[in-house]
Amino acid sequence: MTDTRPTQTEIPADVTDVPADHTAPPVLPGAFLLELVPVPVTDIDRAKAFYTDCLGFHADVDVRPAEGVRVVQLTPPGSACSITLTEGIESLDMPPGTLRGLHLVVGDIEKARAELIERGTDVEPVEDLGGVYYARFADPDGNTWTLQHMPWRV
Repeated sequence: MTDTRPTQTEIPADVTDVPADHTAPPVLPGAFLLELVPVPVTDIDRAKAFYTDCLGFHADVDVRPAEGVRVVQLTPPGSACSITLTEGIESLDMPPGTLRGLHLVVGDIEKARAELIERGTDVEPVEDLGGVYYARFADPDGNTWTLQHMPWRV
């Protein structure tokens, strides 16, 4: 299935110009929704290509809201949580390659691993750690990721 959502590349002049997303879960009282994880990289274009081409993430946003500032937001297929690649935002500065062990939960780890390998990602063999299955890989900067399969969640 090909994702046909457009990538937002313009900064809206007014928040009311942003269309409502009726597919997003509501933010209920007391909820703390994790929806964005900063990923430290050295080259945003290289990282964006890896995450979209090799992992199949959707490019939601790629904007330059000010001189020297860039924000790219990418979402894994089916996920409510996205990642962001940034430059020029001091509060998000981290050494590239220091993020460890983000998990992508999948329904069929062998199939997911094969798809990522076919797309050019170097994914380690699947490990069974007591009935939960894992396969690890890294992005071009060395940030590490893990495919995780829990058979009872299928």
